[in-house]
Amino acid sequence: MNAFTLIFLFALALSFAVEFWLARRQFAHVLAHRDQVPEAFRANIALEAHQKAADYTLAKGKLGEIDRAIGAALLLLFTLGGGIDLIAGLWQKLDIPAIWTGVGVILSTLILMQLLELPLAVYRTFVIEQRFGFNRNTPRQFVTDLLLQSALSVAIGGPLLALILWVMDGVGTYWWVLAWAILQGFSVLLSWAYPTFIAPLFNKFSPLEDQTLRQRIEALLARCGFHSKGIFVMDGSRRSGHGNAYFTGLGSNKRIVFFDTLVESLSHDELEAVLAHELGHFKRKHVLKMLIASATITLLGLALLGWLMGKAWFYDGLGVSAHGNATALLLFMLISSPFTLFLQPVIAYFQRKHEFEADDFAAAQARPGDLISALVKLYRENASTLTPDPLYSAFHYSHPPAAIRIAHLAAKAS
Repeated sequence: MNAFTLIFLFALALSFAVEFWLARRQFAHVLAHRDQVPEAFRANIALEAHQKAADYTLAKGKLGEIDRAIGAALLLLFTLGGGIDLIAGLWQKLDIPAIWTGVGVILSTLILMQLLELPLAVYRTFVIEQRFGFNRNTPRQFVTDLLLQSALSVAIGGPLLALILWVMDGVGTYWWVLAWAILQGFSVLLSWAYPTFIAPLFNKFSPLEDQTLRQRIEALLARCGFHSKGIFVMDGSRRSGHGNAYFTGLGSNKRIVFFDTLVESLSHDELEAVLAHELGHFKRKHVLKMLIASATITLLGLALLGWLMGKAWFYDGLGVSAHGNATALLLFMLISSPFTLFLQPVIAYFQRKHEFEADDFAAAQARPGDLISALVKLYRENASTLTPDPLYSAFHYSHPPAAIRIAHLAAKAS
């Protein structure tokens, strides 16, 4: 055990304690307001629906606590517990090129950790989501999705990891600059390819058939100067009762996607307002801003890794005797979360700011009242709590709390 071991354990304990404290605050606040619907929502959300949302929030939160505890235990098991050393030793016995040995160590470790957390995913889907009426998945579909996701991770992630490890090994001191450029190029390529080649592997996307709604949407797109490759309805009800809408892709490959559950539950006016909000993210360049922020954080992270990978105490402090590029990259990926805990509220703050800006844009392109009614329906049908703890939501929520967001839109409407 060296000084970095103590730093790592302190960071892990601190992040766990902060998350536990925030979760306790959230539970207490939601419970305290469970038996009374906030005044702004009483005309549209029944007490029974409000209590369902509170119970759903508590159930997910308690499972989240278990998930965090298991995640921390697995992190300790694979680092200080010798798990990575064991996996690395097994791969080295295969006597294959070093780069592919490294790829094998990284992918097998990540897949094994995912498998060990699989029971929680099963419980989340087939117990919690089922209990609250959201699950429409089947065991067969669940397993199929899992196998397909794993196959894609290996097929796409394997060659990418091999290229990064080759750069780390052969470029020299500033390898991280080229690695960063490769990762950014890959991210752009994946964003472009996702709607056409990857998403259809999991869901069916059908062109929007409602001609009246299509004409309204096309008129909105023309007003906003947004060019898309189509308006599609996704069979989200195949797996879940939750509804959503989004646009995806880059350049000429952009698509607008509505969940079928959303199309069924919202009026044309409300759907137009929801889409106007999504277009607000595009017009206000939120996607570009977040990409730039993500690219900056990635560059700084890779530069830090470039420094750490030459320090023996980095490996030894995490219980890994197999010093090398692959183990350095794997360790950095695994321990980043506890060390970056306090980036979460900063990122969440800007995400909420973007949501307000997108709402403002939507209020200018459609009626604010339509967006309000759409959001209220989504809160009710997705069982989203209307009364989150202010500190918990400031730390974790990418969207403004319901009451604050509705009040902001109501001010626009008036």
